[in-house]
Amino acid sequence: MSRVLLLFAHPALEKSRMHRRMLHYARQVQGVTINDLYEEYPDFDVDVKREQDLLAAHDVVVVQHPIYWYSSPAMVKQWEDLVLEHGWAYGSGGTALHGKGWVAAVTTGGRVAAYRPEGHNRFTLREFLAPMEQTARLCGMRWVTPYVVYGTHLLAADEIEQRAAAYGGALAAIRDGRVDLAAADPWGVGAAALTTEGAP
Repeated sequence: MSRVLLLFAHPALEKSRMHRRMLHYARQVQGVTINDLYEEYPDFDVDVKREQDLLAAHDVVVVQHPIYWYSSPAMVKQWEDLVLEHGWAYGSGGTALHGKGWVAAVTTGGRVAAYRPEGHNRFTLREFLAPMEQTARLCGMRWVTPYVVYGTHLLAADEIEQRAAAYGGALAAIRDGRVDLAAADPWGVGAAALTTEGAP
């Protein structure tokens, strides 16, 4: 079994139907450690040692957040800037995270069609997440196909529940080793079980 650390970042959780339900199902998965960054660090004063100890104690890191302005909420960047130190996470002697998995679990307000070259947002979600993918790779981590829920603003309550429950199932699959992190095909069809689209 893999030890899974869920880094959660949402600055307005009370307004999010999707992330509230995703967290609900994540909490049902035994063996998953949930680290709510906005709750833990309301003043953005990240405890670097605490976060590094958590990373060292887990095998897979799941970073869950909504897509804000084509990126992550500010707390995720703050966490990356402070915690992923040179000489610890990367660079000379920085091997603490080598071989661990990194899974982005993100939601978008727009439909999947908006995240295409010909779509409203002009770029694919992979292009928007490229800095996170490269961060993981620089740290020697295995970038696994993201878990994506598109079109959250358009989903009915039962669709939100379905996708949130599927997220809980994906976390359990990662924990139980039913997702081969070494063989996962980033953004390929082989990882479709980890990805769910919103309204077409």
